[in-house]
Amino acid sequence: MPRRKLNCWEYMKCGREPGGVHAHDLGVCPAASDDSYSGINAGVCGGRFCWAVAGTFCGGKCQGTFAEKRASCLKCDFYKRVQVEEGTANLRTKFLQFVTLDGETPLIQEMEVRHIKAGDRFIRQGDPVGPAYIIQRGACIVLVEKNGRLHPAGHRGEGDIVGITSMLTGEPRTAHVEAETDMEVWVLDEKTFDDLTHADPDLSAFLTELTADRFDSKRPTADRMVGKYLVTDIIGRGGYSIVYKGLHTGLQMPVAIKMMRHDLAADETFLTNFRNEARIIAGLSHENIIKVFDIEERFKTIFIIMEYVEGRSLKAMLEQLKKIPAEAAVYYLVQTLAALEYAHRKGILHRDINLTNIFILNDDRIKILDFGLACPVGTQDFTSFGTPFYMAPEQILSEPLDARTDLYALGITAYQMVTGQHPFQEERFDALMDLHLKCDIPDPLPLAENIPESLRGFILKCGRRDPEKRYQSAQEALETLLPLAGQLKTYAR
Repeated sequence: MPRRKLNCWEYMKCGREPGGVHAHDLGVCPAASDDSYSGINAGVCGGRFCWAVAGTFCGGKCQGTFAEKRASCLKCDFYKRVQVEEGTANLRTKFLQFVTLDGETPLIQEMEVRHIKAGDRFIRQGDPVGPAYIIQRGACIVLVEKNGRLHPAGHRGEGDIVGITSMLTGEPRTAHVEAETDMEVWVLDEKTFDDLTHADPDLSAFLTELTADRFDSKRPTADRMVGKYLVTDIIGRGGYSIVYKGLHTGLQMPVAIKMMRHDLAADETFLTNFRNEARIIAGLSHENIIKVFDIEERFKTIFIIMEYVEGRSLKAMLEQLKKIPAEAAVYYLVQTLAALEYAHRKGILHRDINLTNIFILNDDRIKILDFGLACPVGTQDFTSFGTPFYMAPEQILSEPLDARTDLYALGITAYQMVTGQHPFQEERFDALMDLHLKCDIPDPLPLAENIPESLRGFILKCGRRDPEKRYQSAQEALETLLPLAGQLKTYAR
């Protein structure tokens, strides 16, 4: 496991972190007081880029702006430490693995060398596509301008490349870049870039992966325009997509925007699957299925425009409650079955029902998300898509799938809801698959003593490894739970 990097207050021991010894009299340091962005230790910049935050406390006094304190920050031991860590921690992002430092490779010989003075802003957010820069010497900071504020979003050092995202996607620049120290860079223009990526598949793959990684940052992201939609904050991530909050600028209507990851957009199989998701959901109209409004193909990837809903996933609810009461479980399962019955009647399977893909709105209605793995009834599952904990035996064996495949996954989901744990406690993939193939879902009763008998029977029948012993349709399963839902109707709002 990688060692956690220190925050500035842990290294400098200033005591101005939340709860620190000097936080009461001097205030909490602004580098640590904003928790809007997570994943980088803590705070607005995780304490990793404190020199870009005005009002920090160093040397016994409060500091000014980045420009005012730059000279002293460059002498700071913590700055030097971070510079070394950021320069060596993730070598796969280093462009110099494709070139040599002696300047003798054809790549280097074709490039202009540019000197940049400390403090110069050499890339500006919102500018059209321009050259990328490979850092030979020095360091720079990436700053996202959002709602009138500058947010530190990255640090680049020797061997890194900056400005590559817009060059690869054709988008305007997504951040400012300022030199922290004097820099010496190679200038990579568009023609050289195109020649290189066409001639070197490994380099092309490296750059698309790097671009996807930077789009997936947990740090602040710049607002972007995708057609008539304003894209703002990341609100979700999946294995092959990133979901943003957005706004239809003409109607001033909030939307959710799912962007296919750039490294996968180059793969025709994933591209076809992503388009398929939009086509499938756009053809569905049910109150318990997320609605698709539009699709945009821009910046060398695809964006699916969907309705924006507020609430939380069933997984998040279960993490908080540990177990979901039977009344609520039945209420959510009935809605899910109604949506599946509708989709199955249209000839569509979901193929990835699980706790994450069932979303609970604030009024307790549910929406089924992510039909990206959906397929027509009877499809053979040679792709092995799906979430392993929920995969039916026929899905594992790449046999033809039908409505009973979704019901198996829903049975496992229901088991988790009432017991708080997965029915097969095995983390090794091969062993887990073996359990799915050889065992029916276990009885939830030992872990859910007050479970109604009809709900217990529903879970057990959905979770049979032999499809012939399961419910044969979502309608049949729904008819099993509806009487119980009537008895427990006081839960519904």
